[in-house]
Amino acid sequence: MNNSSIESSKNILSASTVKPKEENLLQIFFIACVATIGGFLFGFDSGVINGTVDGLKLAFSSDSMGTGFNVASMLLGCALGAFIAGRSADKYGRKSILMMTALFFVISAWGSGIASSSLEFVTYRLIGGLAVGAASVLAPAYISEIAPPRLRGMLTSIQQVAIILGLFSSFLSNYFLVKISGGSTSELWLGFHTWRWMFWIELIPAILFLVTLFFIPESPRYLAIKNKKDKGIDVLTRLFGAKAAITMWSDIRDSIGNDHTPKISDIFKTNTHKLKPIIWIGIGLAVLQQLAGINVVFYYGAILWQAVGFSESDALLINIISGGVSIFACFITLSLIDKVGRKPFLLVGSVGMSFSLLGLVTAFANGTLDSQGQLQLGDWGFTALLQANLYVFFFNLSWGPVMWVMLGEMFPNKIRGSGLAVAGLAQWLANFIITMTFPLLLASAGLAITYSFYTLFALISILFVLWFVIETKGKKLEQM
Repeated sequence: MNNSSIESSKNILSASTVKPKEENLLQIFFIACVATIGGFLFGFDSGVINGTVDGLKLAFSSDSMGTGFNVASMLLGCALGAFIAGRSADKYGRKSILMMTALFFVISAWGSGIASSSLEFVTYRLIGGLAVGAASVLAPAYISEIAPPRLRGMLTSIQQVAIILGLFSSFLSNYFLVKISGGSTSELWLGFHTWRWMFWIELIPAILFLVTLFFIPESPRYLAIKNKKDKGIDVLTRLFGAKAAITMWSDIRDSIGNDHTPKISDIFKTNTHKLKPIIWIGIGLAVLQQLAGINVVFYYGAILWQAVGFSESDALLINIISGGVSIFACFITLSLIDKVGRKPFLLVGSVGMSFSLLGLVTAFANGTLDSQGQLQLGDWGFTALLQANLYVFFFNLSWGPVMWVMLGEMFPNKIRGSGLAVAGLAQWLANFIITMTFPLLLASAGLAITYSFYTLFALISILFVLWFVIETKGKKLEQM
């Protein structure tokens, strides 16, 4: 599904006169909740790896490089899944691709837990990555195509909350499984190690996602593209009432011939191979979000806290606290972003992340090594814990949700699809690089130097926001 098509759908629904009393809000909210299970699985699948790293090392006898690839391999699938999902949804339907996505989540969850070798594990994680990448694109797009204009912002924002809830739930699940068994490498049920059950818990929401998708309709936008008039009007009638359905169907069909089909060449200046400045800004936003190191906290949080002297159980509990902090910060942003603006949130977040990361570096630098070479923070332990959660708070207050909002708004209509494709690909690749390199940096340079790199990029993000980011609050997309 190209992003111009998605945006056109939003504008079409906005232009149509839909009386609130005729809206089937129960049906609309149900559909939105089903779609956001994809976002929940996005978060859960990204975070569950956090508590399994020790188990992966033991099961597959992997070194730092191997462990990094086992953890980061999903991200390669994410990049591919996000890139191809839109086109596939235009060809086969939004609902069909969402169902395929749910099936991939099921296969990945089962296979990751049953894997007997690194190659087998990576294969299943790549399948999971395809699902995560597709869900990150299709779930909010599908919601935008069925939501009434007055509720679209709230309903599509649920996706971001669902991602954080998925991360939080994976941390919570990992913590309680370890509490029951005594450790991620200990046997739990049926003779299988705990880390395998961490993956299998994901089968519950994945199967729920697959089953509930049978009870939602196909997007009226896709039905209009295929000119399935009877089915399209039926869906619109169920959602918005019979009177609005005819007008809306006519508007959607009339717009299809006028849609701009995005081309990758649109991102270049005319008659040159140079990227347009707005594309570079989009890439900068996407890459800096990752280079500040947030996914090191999400994917390696348990290892990080064990590396500074916390027990595995305490480390997983810290992850739960960080998840709660993330949810709290996200709700603040959702409630204020349209009042305060995008750029102020990004700037506050960059400053907050810079100072909190600097506090982490200071704490790690003042630690001592015990006889086994393990870093001990002593009195600096509380400071490290506080600064880490401040960092998580400021990220989820700003660069976490706001980066995606900006990317959806900042590109002109003509290049929105191509711009998002390039920026999204850059985001996932940067995510992969950071995730892949953390174990190597941890083993060779230590936590203080490793986090100094992330601090540097957080400081760079302050200058980037001040010099290059333009406020988009209150502007129509056609004004971009």
